[in-house]
Amino acid sequence: MLGRNVRRMRRAPGLFVITMTMPVTMLLFFGYVFGSAVALEGGADYRAYLVPGLFVATAVNGVMTAMLSSAQDYQRGVMDRFRTLPMSRFAIPAGQTASDVLLAALGLVPLVACGYAVGWRIEGGAAPAAGAFALLLLFRLVTAWVGHWLGLLLKTEEAAGQLGGATFMLPLLSNAYVPTEGMPGWLRTAAEWNPVSAVAAACRDLFGNASPAADASWPVAHPVAASLGWAALLLAVFVPLTVRRYGRASG
Repeated sequence: MLGRNVRRMRRAPGLFVITMTMPVTMLLFFGYVFGSAVALEGGADYRAYLVPGLFVATAVNGVMTAMLSSAQDYQRGVMDRFRTLPMSRFAIPAGQTASDVLLAALGLVPLVACGYAVGWRIEGGAAPAAGAFALLLLFRLVTAWVGHWLGLLLKTEEAAGQLGGATFMLPLLSNAYVPTEGMPGWLRTAAEWNPVSAVAAACRDLFGNASPAADASWPVAHPVAASLGWAALLLAVFVPLTVRRYGRASG
């Protein structure tokens, strides 16, 4: 199933190009259009703060891509064909999520290069940086499982496409683009308990770019532990839900 999805990506070069260029476009847009209006404490460079947040926002896109892929396979009857083959129900979503993580890893390459071009640097050492990239790919895996469950739930490409646009709100309600310190109390609490905030804070910590605020909520104050906890919780919930939903959808 992983090979099938890799070949599928090769036959859809537009998706590959968008995956490579969209994060770079977002970096240039947020970094230079909004960057002049954002002031960080201590005079820190906003673009250096933004780049790890965009890494995480790119990982969140796994919800949309996986949702569209599952809905497309369901609507076009592909899953009914797979049901006639001697394979595990787990194999279908597992192959799709694995190919999505592979595509995300390739998409990180131009984004890292562009980040270096605008002034972002890895300041925490090679081993913590490797941990940050591994955490990003783990989070992409998590969001892909969530997206596949949603795609099987929605069943049509049209519905998946409409809901996919709403996933853009997840990084906005977090510290991916702006610090949470200036938010109202209730909104700051909601943003800091957003899993995206924990992963973004963990990446900044591992890359050596910034430290969490002293009065931050627990997930942002302990971002690495919180990120791993969120990943374990979401996988424990959505992997069995997706496999069960695939069995029902194809039955």
